[in-house]
Amino acid sequence: MSLTLIILIITVGLSFLAEQNQAIKARLLFNAYAIKHDKQWYRWISHAFIHSGFMHLAINMWVFYMFGTIVENTFAGFFKDLAPLYFVILYLGGIIVSSASSYKKHQDNPNYNSVGASGAVASVMFAFILFYPTEPLYLFFIPIGIPAFLVGVLYLWYESYMSKRGGTLIAHDAHFWGAIFGVVFVLVLLPGQLSRFIEQVLFYFQSFIA
Repeated sequence: MSLTLIILIITVGLSFLAEQNQAIKARLLFNAYAIKHDKQWYRWISHAFIHSGFMHLAINMWVFYMFGTIVENTFAGFFKDLAPLYFVILYLGGIIVSSASSYKKHQDNPNYNSVGASGAVASVMFAFILFYPTEPLYLFFIPIGIPAFLVGVLYLWYESYMSKRGGTLIAHDAHFWGAIFGVVFVLVLLPGQLSRFIEQVLFYFQSFIA
């Protein structure tokens, strides 16, 4: 069984359990105040394995499954036996890094809570984009495939804009930094992937000119 599927099953199981038992959910969600003042460090990770309702869970896990299986197989091609370790680090690192901004902002606010794997999912998605920048992605209600690198640019712009604007309950900064972590992590492991990424994007544009 793939790591992607294992993580997905664990997340679905814990999310449903937390929805049925609010005491468990309260113990697992991200609360920067509890992390800092009560030393509940596990919350850095645990919050990504529970979600706020079925749609939140379904969207995150669908996107994760779609990109995670491909990234996991790509890692296997590059790293062989170390691939599972690097994939786990990508996912867990995405959780931690994407939560750092919220921790900084809310470490003295006992009323701030968040849940969800969006930051980790963004890390995996952007690892995919770095490997396969010209692959067409089909967004909701758009029948035309958009190249992955363009989706990535739009994603980063949107999350940055929404984070600065505020006024929503969505942690857009977590999405942004999770995506950045995914790119940086891959480039640390495979510095040459940047040139391969650029070559693929340039070839994509050249195909329109030729």
